[in-house]
Amino acid sequence: MRKLTTLYCLIIILFISYSCNPVYRASSVQYKDYQVQNERKDASVQNFLQPYADSVNSSMNLVIGQLAVDLDKRQPEGTLGNFMADAMKAMAEKYYKTTVDGAFINYGGMRLTGMKAGAITRGKIFELMPFDNIIILQKLKGTVLQEFLDHIIGRGAWPVAGITMQMKDKKAVNVMVGGKPLDPNMIYTIANSDYVANGGDNCEMLKVIPQINNGSLLRDGLIDYVQSLTQKGQPVTATIQNRVTNAQ
Repeated sequence: MRKLTTLYCLIIILFISYSCNPVYRASSVQYKDYQVQNERKDASVQNFLQPYADSVNSSMNLVIGQLAVDLDKRQPEGTLGNFMADAMKAMAEKYYKTTVDGAFINYGGMRLTGMKAGAITRGKIFELMPFDNIIILQKLKGTVLQEFLDHIIGRGAWPVAGITMQMKDKKAVNVMVGGKPLDPNMIYTIANSDYVANGGDNCEMLKVIPQINNGSLLRDGLIDYVQSLTQKGQPVTATIQNRVTNAQ
C-alpha cells in the first residue's frame, strides 16, 4: 500500500512539473529558396567514375540489329506489340526447349510508344523494357485460358503471339490457338512474364497455376531475338496480322 501511495505521488509531481512548463508556438513561418549557381565538380570523383560511365555508355550504344519499319504501340493490335510477343514466344521456346502455344506481353509494361526504323541499340531495348521481368511458362486448361483472354480483352487487348481472337462485349470470342478453335478441356503451354503470372494487372486466375521459371529475363530475350535475326542477315520487322479484331 505504501509503494502504491508513493507511485501516485510521483505521478502527480511529474504532471505538475510538466504542466508548468511554457509551450512555445511559432507565430509565423517563412521559407527561403537557396540555389547553387556554380557547382564545383570534384575532379578526383569524376575521374574515378568516368571509366564506369564509359563502359555503360559503350554497352548501351552497341548496335544489335536493324529495324526495317517504324513500330507503334496500339490497341487492340500494334506492330510494336507484335514484335515483342513474337520475340517472347520464340525465346521461350529456345530457353525452355518446348513448344509454346501462346505468348503475351503486358501492354502497360511496354515503356515506349514506338520505335523508329534504323539501328537498334541495347539501350533502346532497355528503354522499351526497363523492368527485370522473367519469361515463365504455365500450363493452362482451356477454361482458364479463356478467362485470362476475357480479362485482357476487357483491358483493351494485349499483344499476343500464337493466338488470334475477336472482341465482343469485352470478351474474347472466336479464339484460335495455333489455327485451331480453343478447346476448354485441353492444356495449353503459355509464355508470360512472372509479373503477370503472379497476379499483376489483376490476373488473379493465374496466381494458383504452377510456374516453370529458369530466370531468363524478358529484356535479355528481346536482345537475343534481335541479335539472332542480325546473325541471319535479317532486319526486325512486324505487321498488323489481325491477331485481335472486333467481331462483326
